[in-house]
Amino acid sequence: MNAPHESLSRAEEAGRASGAAPAPSRSRVWQMPGEGPTAALSCASVVGLALLWWLATHLHWLPPLFLPTPEAVWQAFVDAWHGHIAGGLPLSEHLGWSALRVFGAFALATATAVPVGILMGVSRIVRGLLDPPLEFYRPLPPLAYLPLVVIWFGIGETAKIVVIYLACFAPIAMAARAGTRSATVEQIRAAASLGGGFWQIVRFVVLPAALPEILTGLRIAIGFGWTTLVAAEMVAATAGLGQMVLNASNFLRTDVVVMGIVLIGLIAWLFDLGMRWLERRLAPWKGRA
Repeated sequence: MNAPHESLSRAEEAGRASGAAPAPSRSRVWQMPGEGPTAALSCASVVGLALLWWLATHLHWLPPLFLPTPEAVWQAFVDAWHGHIAGGLPLSEHLGWSALRVFGAFALATATAVPVGILMGVSRIVRGLLDPPLEFYRPLPPLAYLPLVVIWFGIGETAKIVVIYLACFAPIAMAARAGTRSATVEQIRAAASLGGGFWQIVRFVVLPAALPEILTGLRIAIGFGWTTLVAAEMVAATAGLGQMVLNASNFLRTDVVVMGIVLIGLIAWLFDLGMRWLERRLAPWKGRA
């Protein structure tokens, strides 16, 4: 009865004696391609770009009008914070107005686009009615319909928020609609067999299944919101990061322009990091099915 075990042990000893590699363990945990920590690589990328910027400016690869030095950009930040740039407004006021416009429009778009996208995914009637206008305006750049929005709503804050709202609405609605397909037929039938009605299935089955796609759509939408900010603040704005950048470009203040670009990018990046953290908390099952 022990013959198979003896032959196996002899084979293992022969393998060790010949120097052959041991067979891989079946208990090894395989990772999906691309998984793993990236913090060190991200830090190296940021440091590398900063070093390239410093070399390009201090070795005069580019003139200061095209690319100012990091020191000049930092000094522009200090001057803007104290209101010592064209316009005389402190940077905090510019930042406050831009954040109010972008995040206000983003909140309104989230509150309306998520229900619309979910309804488009679960109802053929809603999908048939709303799909043509959504697909028509979605590829349009904000500058194309900005004059029409100004004619309809004037040059006040309403027009700016509407333009940013329209830029954020489409990607959120499309993501919510696509996310409804993540709910399997088995899950829906199981909920229906337990007595769940239509709206209960939507709330407790479809919406949680669509949550990862919705969060991805929110991350994309906030990027569109900040991109549209400059176009929105072109309309008779007296404060805002976009207005500050446009005003500085008229005076060839490249340092202020770069400072505004970096500040907008940092704010959007921090928001994206927050959305990633929220995604890990609310949808920890994403990518593990």
